Amino acid sequence: MSVLPYYSIFIFHVAVLAGFLLGGAWNFLVPLLAFVVIPAIDLTGWRDHRNYSAEEYEKLEHRWSFRIITIAYALAQVMLTVVGAWAVATQSLTWIEIVGLTLSIGIINGNGINFSHELLHKTTKFERFCAKISLMMVSYMHFTIEHTSGHHVRVATPDDPASARKNENFYRFFLRTVIGSFRSAWMIEAKRLQKRSIPALHWRNQMLWFVALPVVFSTSLTLAFGWVALFFFVRQSLVAIQLLEMVNYIEHYGLSRREVAPGRYESVKPIHSWEARETLTNALLIKLQRHADHHVNPTRRYQSLRVFDESPQLPTGYPGMMLLSLVPPLFYRVVHPRLAQHEAKVAEARQEAAFQTVGIGTPP
Repeated sequence: MSVLPYYSIFIFHVAVLAGFLLGGAWNFLVPLLAFVVIPAIDLTGWRDHRNYSAEEYEKLEHRWSFRIITIAYALAQVMLTVVGAWAVATQSLTWIEIVGLTLSIGIINGNGINFSHELLHKTTKFERFCAKISLMMVSYMHFTIEHTSGHHVRVATPDDPASARKNENFYRFFLRTVIGSFRSAWMIEAKRLQKRSIPALHWRNQMLWFVALPVVFSTSLTLAFGWVALFFFVRQSLVAIQLLEMVNYIEHYGLSRREVAPGRYESVKPIHSWEARETLTNALLIKLQRHADHHVNPTRRYQSLRVFDESPQLPTGYPGMMLLSLVPPLFYRVVHPRLAQHEAKVAEARQEAAFQTVGIGTPP
């Protein structure tokens, strides 16, 4: 596997620079690429169904060339955010140019959460540090705690604020997950401190730092460039957060793990995550769309993620599905038939497994 396709993600950075230099409506080049051009290419049916052998995966896992991309993207976020704040606060831009530039950087930093997601699952301190720096750029640092210690434990259960329920529209989900995820992260961190006999209001509480650091960073931008820089930072953060939660909405919509005992659920399986196999968006999103394998093997690096035939398949890539999620009736019309087929297939597999367990054989 070549690493070169994954460098295509930096086309967005080139686009935001080109938009700024050309001026005017060209500042909307990034959203045009992200939500018009790329979804259109996805609809051509260009998909990657390949899985690699165990030997090939072992080699892929240890190739540093793939790791460099994630680290470079996180560091580029810092530069882009600072330059963006400088541009909107000190350059003579029209309101259209400011809106376009802010939206563009918000989209790039929203995808940066995806890169931080990859990094925070890794064991090296530097990669996890880069993940936190990336999340600081969008004021969502509590994701570090909630995603790894909350979402991955409770995914596809009623207890998970980041798993969308059937018939729950995106707007309702967004409010529930933003509030619920922060509350969950606080409780997880408080419990960790309690085990060490440390009170929640203590400097070792990561949540306090995760709230304070974006404030310190945005204050620094304000002191350097003025109040307009603060408004820019807040607005691009909101764009990035909304994009993240749109992805969360799609990834497990309507899927649920079976409760095997009160408060206990079956282990996470490929059937509990939606997949998308579109080649272009899998390159741009560093295979986030192979989400089932990520939940089965959270520490596996993106280049090694597999596809599963038992996972429910989205009709198109994430960008197209994100647009659909903004129109709930249309989203339901597209997704619910596939969800019903998946539920029927899962029920049939469970029934067959039950018959085999009791020694009766396959049901007629």
